[in-house]
Amino acid sequence: MSHDVRNRLPSIRRAFHRHPEPGWCEFRTTARIVEELRRIGVDDLAIGREALSTEHRMAVPPSETLAEWRDRAAEAGVDPALLELTDGGHTGVVATVRNGEGPTVGLRVDMDGVSIPESDAAGHRPADEGFRSEHEGYMHACGHDAHATIALGVLEAVTESDFEGTFRLFFQPAEEVAGGGKPLAEGGYVDDVDELLAFHLGLGRPTGTVVANATRPLAMAHINATFEGASAHAGKEPSGGTNAMQAMTTAVQNAYGIARHGDGLTRVNFGRVEGGSASNVIAEEITLDGEVRGETTALMEYMRTELERVLYAAAELHECDVVIRRISESIRVDGDPTLADLVAGVARTVPSIGEVVPEAPLEASEDATFLMDRVHRNGGRSLYFIVGADHPTSHHTPTFDLDERALDVGVELLTEVVSALGADRS
Repeated sequence: MSHDVRNRLPSIRRAFHRHPEPGWCEFRTTARIVEELRRIGVDDLAIGREALSTEHRMAVPPSETLAEWRDRAAEAGVDPALLELTDGGHTGVVATVRNGEGPTVGLRVDMDGVSIPESDAAGHRPADEGFRSEHEGYMHACGHDAHATIALGVLEAVTESDFEGTFRLFFQPAEEVAGGGKPLAEGGYVDDVDELLAFHLGLGRPTGTVVANATRPLAMAHINATFEGASAHAGKEPSGGTNAMQAMTTAVQNAYGIARHGDGLTRVNFGRVEGGSASNVIAEEITLDGEVRGETTALMEYMRTELERVLYAAAELHECDVVIRRISESIRVDGDPTLADLVAGVARTVPSIGEVVPEAPLEASEDATFLMDRVHRNGGRSLYFIVGADHPTSHHTPTFDLDERALDVGVELLTEVVSALGADRS
């Protein structure tokens, strides 16, 4: 249906915003995307298990969590056939449109929400205008609702354009936990892609700005560590146990003291701790969630090795055991500069774009790099860029929101870039 999606961009984005779902639990989101894809019309549709490699999934939640979100989707009326395809944490979609001879152009977008309660304060537009998250404790605080919306608009526009070739859309789950990029890359649908595009809205760039090449994404690894000691009465027998709490605090303090590397930027952080039972009990078990990052994949591995050394040493010092789990990771891959030049050139012709920045560092991590790496290894080109969008507060905050004018900007830019790639591979 001509101009159907593009006339509904804000309403589609707001529907996604009202129903955020965490990584590998995007059952309802997947169903809504499939509904729109079928409305537009595609030649091939791979859903859930059909789209990705089960064995390469990372950061998959416990089965109880998956079942809870699946039940929510079922109660919302999601087609049981779609729930069967996505059951057990197999969300995501790959859609393909074929239009004659030409390159295969891919567009990857993410679709998961963030584990943050959304503000209900006056002045927060989603609360004021009735599209605040209905899933308490979760929200779209990074713009993935808008990313998925833009992709649908681009697909509709490309199907009506003079694009020659194959256009493939990748709706990736679990980006926030760096869990979905690798299994999507291993699913096989990226193997024949000649040109792969990925983008992010906002990131401090105002509406009407484009960064044609977001360079130097940080390689990252999520780490989980459980310290295991022995409990005792903290008043009567303070030396009778082995204190997992002490081991944990020693590890955290020493982790932040890991020497930074001279070859480039490195990061370490712990953001969550859970454990213990009462103030008068020597803590028997404490679990930490943390991460390391590096300007290159090698620097990330340096930080991970050093962090694991610190964790083991802290456990040994306090006569505890520690179990370390590598939950998920992403790698460093840079975009192709010639493809960036093409995007910059196209952006300068789009009336709603007032500033084009040729290149700037991403200063964050992205598991789209797994797909980008696969394309590069197969002789293709890829690019990660930024489409500016005003946002009143920072990403990953309870009051995050986006200027919805950026939806049209993103659709127009990406449609023109995809059409240019179909017409002339530079």
